[in-house]
Amino acid sequence: APAGTGKTFLVNFLLAKVRLDGCISLAVASSGIAATLLTGGLTVHSTFKLPLNLQMCLIVIDECTMSHRGALVAVDRSLIDLRGKDILMGGITVVLAGDFRQILPVVQKGTK
Repeated sequence: APAGTGKTFLVNFLLAKVRLDGCISLAVASSGIAATLLTGGLTVHSTFKLPLNLQMCLIVIDECTMSHRGALVAVDRSLIDLRGKDILMGGITVVLAGDFRQILPVVQKGTK
């Protein structure tokens, strides 16, 4: 969705609702600046270090367009392995938020 349409507001609302319901939700972003806009937000790298709280119900990855596909695949495979559930993201609901018209991921040997 374009900048200024309320993505961060919606993400913070989802996080608050899940937490209000007594579940654990994680807010992550690929950069520290983007993470500061999320309630309780951290960078992806700092969140997925071990030990990881595997009881979470929701993971929101903001500014997902800044992350390389390989990073998301690694998160998926790690959650499948750590939770012992051979389903997408180990069965955890994951919301990806971002604007593909804003910032592109840094790709090794990329041309654009």
